Amino acid sequence: MKTYMAKKEDIKRKWYLVDAEGQVLGRLAVRIAGILIGKHRPEYSPNVETGDEVVVINASKVRLTGNKALEKTYKRYSSYPGGLKLEPYEHMMKRRPDFVVRAAVKGMLPKTKLQKKLMGRLRVYAGSEHEHAAQKPEAVSI
Repeated sequence: MKTYMAKKEDIKRKWYLVDAEGQVLGRLAVRIAGILIGKHRPEYSPNVETGDEVVVINASKVRLTGNKALEKTYKRYSSYPGGLKLEPYEHMMKRRPDFVVRAAVKGMLPKTKLQKKLMGRLRVYAGSEHEHAAQKPEAVSI
């Protein structure tokens, strides 16, 4: 019996639509990362991009458990002395709710050269409108 190794030419990408309304951020990010990596497919190989495209809607309605909504902060650094900027979760959700979901998914992906390519297949929208209806994304319940 031979071991099957996926080839780039054999992969047929599907589109998935994920509704983030009322979902817990971390659990949502784990499932999205699994779809992007391709772990849900039988032909999964860790060295080949076997994952699919993911469209996330209603990112502004995602929730956190416990006190994380009050305690979580996002960091930026300007590369200047004293240039550390801390932004609380509440402000980030008002300003850029898509970034919150994107950052959570990025943290769940492997820290390799594939990470940038995998993140390129993720589309996040704050509201329920998206521009990928022509791709006919399949709704996924997470």
